[in-house]
Amino acid sequence: MTANGWLQIGLFFVVLLAVTKPLGVFMARVFSGEKTFLDPVLRPIERLIYRSCGIDDKREMDWKEYTVAMLLFSVVSMLLLYLIERVQQWLPWNPQHFAAVEAHLAFNTAASFTTNTNWQNYGGESTMSYFTQMAGLAYHNFASAAVGIALAIAVIRGIARKESKTIGNFWVDVTRCMLWVLLPACLIIALIFVSQGMVQNLRPYDTAKFLNPQTVQTTGADGKTTTQTVTDQVIAQGPFASQEAIKIFGTNGGGPFNANSAHPFENPNPLTDFMQIVMMLALGSGLTYTLGRMTGSQRHGWAVWAAMAILCLAGVTVAYAMEAHGNPLLHGIDQHTSAMQPGGNMEGKEVRFGIAPTALFATTTTDASCGAVNGMHDSFTPLGGMIPLVNIMIGEVIFGGVGAGLYGIVVFIILSVFIAGLMVGRTPEYLGKKIEAYDVKMAMLVVLIFCLIVLGLTAVAIVSPFGTSSISNPGPHGLSQILYAYTSQAGNNGSAFAGLTGNTPWYNVSGAFDMLLGRFFMVIPVLAIAGNLARKKIVPESVGTFPVTTPLFTFLLISVILIVSALTFFPALSLGPILEHLLMHAGKVF
Repeated sequence: MTANGWLQIGLFFVVLLAVTKPLGVFMARVFSGEKTFLDPVLRPIERLIYRSCGIDDKREMDWKEYTVAMLLFSVVSMLLLYLIERVQQWLPWNPQHFAAVEAHLAFNTAASFTTNTNWQNYGGESTMSYFTQMAGLAYHNFASAAVGIALAIAVIRGIARKESKTIGNFWVDVTRCMLWVLLPACLIIALIFVSQGMVQNLRPYDTAKFLNPQTVQTTGADGKTTTQTVTDQVIAQGPFASQEAIKIFGTNGGGPFNANSAHPFENPNPLTDFMQIVMMLALGSGLTYTLGRMTGSQRHGWAVWAAMAILCLAGVTVAYAMEAHGNPLLHGIDQHTSAMQPGGNMEGKEVRFGIAPTALFATTTTDASCGAVNGMHDSFTPLGGMIPLVNIMIGEVIFGGVGAGLYGIVVFIILSVFIAGLMVGRTPEYLGKKIEAYDVKMAMLVVLIFCLIVLGLTAVAIVSPFGTSSISNPGPHGLSQILYAYTSQAGNNGSAFAGLTGNTPWYNVSGAFDMLLGRFFMVIPVLAIAGNLARKKIVPESVGTFPVTTPLFTFLLISVILIVSALTFFPALSLGPILEHLLMHAGKVF
């Protein structure tokens, strides 16, 4: 570890803190219907959308109506993307003449982008046409992010309102999110990215001649080795700076290139890398301030932010330390003075970024359910690679995906105040609302659904030939690859241990259902909680009320998050990255 590395990490937290209040205030004004500086331009567009779609923007919905509207919107969007993928060979802007996407891969991709997961079992530059990338995938980047933020705002309203049957209008929330929050920011960000060297065009791919032809050997499935001379390189390009902006800001993560943000056309230099790291957490961080502002308890918003920031710092500290120390089997020349791998573990990392930014990127992308990567998690040290996995396993509530992180941590807040209530022998309260059995049951349902999906599908895959045939490494590392895949998809993250071959019928179909269940089966109980809280009266504070604005609450919230996750996933982690770490120190690697 170096001073320069810690300086970059420290600067990241300073910038993130600086953008939290402005973004939080702005989103609170937007979703409360207050005036903003963008109103003169966007209000006429908003009214036109409502008129053309037949939306009554004055009519609010109860939680069940809100849920049905969200599900219908998502189903129609998913079917549209599936259709685009299946007929892309006949659609315009396909200069590479890509064929239709296979049925099971198209199903997986449609489910992936609809759920804000953006898991990719394909190489974007070799599979998707420009039309599919723009009209299909980029559209879903906006739509799925807007849905997530809308759901978070609905939950905040449920907490803030008293004796109300409604939590807002889904169509209005999604429209305002796209027009006021996502589109203006992404327009500016995309222009900055273009200025830094990201591509944005509709040209066919270029072919460059090597000055020195390369001889490569490949081994086929039959075990035969073939030698060939490579003289050309195809340079992929396309309308990608605009997609990169919403990919990161909307915590989508699916990149147009297979190498994602490790590719120089998606992430050209350290400046764009730092921007992407901040952007991944910006909206999730801002929503904590929105929570405090809309509920009238700003100190509570900051207490939630503090819990997220502490968990984020702890994760990046462990990941950075493990990667900086590297593999102990690759020690220095003088074993008496250096037991570390010289230079740390640079396998799978870009030299233009280095270890600290890569560890920070890996931590934030899994804190945020983004899934973009600037290095390969499969090449991390066992415990370094465990940090992204653990971030997803605890529900990605460390700032989290846009909206998803906030409504996810509300579940843990309810469990925390319930436990606090048990400690003092009183009915638990949250910002003046009594937490009852129904609320706790719905919160526990969210926790149980997630672990059931992840551990159930992983168990099937690791005992089946169609599951184990896709891993690239045996032993505990192979288990980590499968476990990470299903955890990432259920958590709607989208990052992967790159060693797993996911483009098979089993992983495409099971992964699609993993993502759909992880998104929609978990958000329905959360909306039920919001609807139930909105109907309740405000109870005055008393001496027995557990305050949710203090460092003690922050500590309790962190403890509940870690304990619930440890009890659920520690056995699986013990057989995967923890066991691999111990075996590595015993001299065995996989």
